[in-house]
Amino acid sequence: MTAIVIIGAGQAGAALAAKLRSLGHDGPITMIGEEPAPPYQRPPLSKAYLLGEMELERLYLRAHSFWDDQNITLKLGAPVTAIDRTAKTVRVDGESIPYDHLALTTGSQPRRLPAAIGGALAGVYTVRSLADVDAMAPEFRAGRNLLVIGGGYIGLEAAAVGAKLGLNVTVVEMAPRILQRVASPETSDYFRQAHAAHGVKILENTGLDRLLGEGHVTAAKLSDGTEIAVDFAIVGVGITPATLLAEEAGLEIENGIRTDQFGRTSDPHVWAAGDCASFPHHGGRIRLESVGNAIDQAEIVAENILGRGQAYEAKPWFWSDQYEVKLQIAGLNTGYDRIVTRAAEEGAVSYWYYKGDTLLAVDAMNDARSYMIGKRLIEMGRSPDPAAIADPATNMKALLK
Repeated sequence: MTAIVIIGAGQAGAALAAKLRSLGHDGPITMIGEEPAPPYQRPPLSKAYLLGEMELERLYLRAHSFWDDQNITLKLGAPVTAIDRTAKTVRVDGESIPYDHLALTTGSQPRRLPAAIGGALAGVYTVRSLADVDAMAPEFRAGRNLLVIGGGYIGLEAAAVGAKLGLNVTVVEMAPRILQRVASPETSDYFRQAHAAHGVKILENTGLDRLLGEGHVTAAKLSDGTEIAVDFAIVGVGITPATLLAEEAGLEIENGIRTDQFGRTSDPHVWAAGDCASFPHHGGRIRLESVGNAIDQAEIVAENILGRGQAYEAKPWFWSDQYEVKLQIAGLNTGYDRIVTRAAEEGAVSYWYYKGDTLLAVDAMNDARSYMIGKRLIEMGRSPDPAAIADPATNMKALLK
């Protein structure tokens, strides 16, 4: 019987294991996770869970009984120490687990501040795991001073939670604007105004010189020389793919674990999916950090482990919740040269990214209709006339016909 081992018990690993069983694989499946918790959702960590609006049990991707019922062995709180590709085993907890196929769904890890500038001080957090959020949750008390380092989506979501809970929140972003790496100036402006309306102070073109404190952070010195009081800090300066095990095993790395269109790595018995994997896309190579990609890619890998030969065609989508705003993103905006704005009712708005006459992506704020139609248009390879998008009288559904 074909034995399959999955390293990484997050969204991709869970989707892969469940798909294998649904496709009829009846051999041993072992899923190994560094964290002690069973597979859970990460996006709510910096939103509903941190706010106290979602209980722990609702984070879990499956009921505890699911894994037993499906005869999927979970080894949790058990970091893998080595992969032996020659012997086709993985080393964990002092034992060697054999595999016929190995799937790497190791995810990503947050970038941290160097200890030399205060990154090792107590009261400095990243938002990645359940343990991270449980550790920082007691810090969120009204009137305290929260410094968020980095104006990307994770940082802004944490800032929104702090503001809603009555903290004094400052965001520092060394780039000229928040969200610069991932969004248009229009989207940046929208969220800058939303945060200002909730009392968040956003300092753009401002870097962190260092965090100050004896043992515990108490202040921050900024790149312009000013110092601000800090009770705790959240670092949101991006993530990197978790590739160390793959590198040590001699697998090819290219902005993540390099895979072909089927999810296979440079070793035909080793596969990868999710945040850790890079794959062919439209003549190039990309790596996507999203729930949708983790699930879809993992399910394709499950099919291909079983010999289905299905190429993965990514359909990127993302989201962010901040205050009463739900941002939904379809497509990838890389290379855009024009933004078309579509205003909807009750303050909803969407920004449509074009490169020449080609629609690339849509950012929709509280505008689910525009998001869904934009997503379908992109997936269909259609690019509506920008003038029609900007015209509030346009029947959007008609664009799909």
